[in-house]
Amino acid sequence: MRVALFVTCINDTLYPDTGRAVITLLERLGVEVGFPAEQSCCGQPQFNTGYRHLTEPLVHRFDRAFADYDYVVTPSGSCAAMVRDNYPRIAAKAEAEGRAGRELARAAASAVPKTYELTEFLTDVLEVTDVGAYYPHTVTYHPTCHGLRMLGLGDRPRRLLERVRGLELRELPGAEECCGFGGTFAVKNPAVSAAMGADKARAVRETGAEAVCTVDNSCLMHIGGTLRRQGAAARPVHIAEILAATEADAREPSRARATEGSQR
Repeated sequence: MRVALFVTCINDTLYPDTGRAVITLLERLGVEVGFPAEQSCCGQPQFNTGYRHLTEPLVHRFDRAFADYDYVVTPSGSCAAMVRDNYPRIAAKAEAEGRAGRELARAAASAVPKTYELTEFLTDVLEVTDVGAYYPHTVTYHPTCHGLRMLGLGDRPRRLLERVRGLELRELPGAEECCGFGGTFAVKNPAVSAAMGADKARAVRETGAEAVCTVDNSCLMHIGGTLRRQGAAARPVHIAEILAATEADAREPSRARATEGSQR
C-alpha cells in the first residue's frame, strides 16, 4: 500500500514533532510513508468562517497532492473530518450553484474514502492496537469534538492507549464536553472559549495525570495553554507521540525530550 502523511497546517507550523512521530510509528509497523510537498491547508479555517468558495481550490489541490496514494493519514481529527464530511458538501453546493462541473465532485469523491485519522488507520486498516509503544506515565484522554462527533472514532484511541506498556490511563471527568477551542470560535467568542477551557483544564487536574492527550493539536494547544496559566503540572501530548515512544526513548533522556517536548 502507498501511504501519505497529511501533516496539516498546525502541525507543520507549530508541532512538527507530531508529524515526525506519525512517520516513526508507521515505519515501525512496516508502512512506507510518503510526504507530497504539494499538500497545503485543507480549507477548514476558510470554510468555518464562511468563505466556502475559497475552499474549492483546496479540494482540488488536496486531490492532486495525494492522487498517487492509496491512503492519506493525518494526526488531526478535525482536518480528517473536514475532508470526509465537508468536501462532498462543498462540491455539491458549487455544482448546484452552477459554478462547477463534475470536476470538484470527482476530486472530493477521490479524497474522501482514502483519508484517515491516525488512530482509525491503525485500528481499521492495519488492524493493530498494540503498536509496541512504551510510555511510563499517567495519562488522561480528551476525545475531541471532530473525532467524537464527526468521525465517530469511539474507543479507538483508548484501545491503543490501553495497550501501551507502562501507561496508566485515567478517566477524565466530563470527557465528552468541548474544550472550547473550536478554531475560529476561540477568536470570535474568547470569553466563552476561555471559560470552557478552564473547565476542561480543571477536569484534567482532577485526574492527577502527568499528561493529557488527544488526536488534535489544536485542542491540545488550547488545553495546554490553559493548564500553564493555572500553574498545572500536567503536560499536553499528542497521541501520536505517545504511540511512537519506546523503551529506548525512556532510556535516553534526549530522545524522550524530543518525543514529549513539542507541546510545551
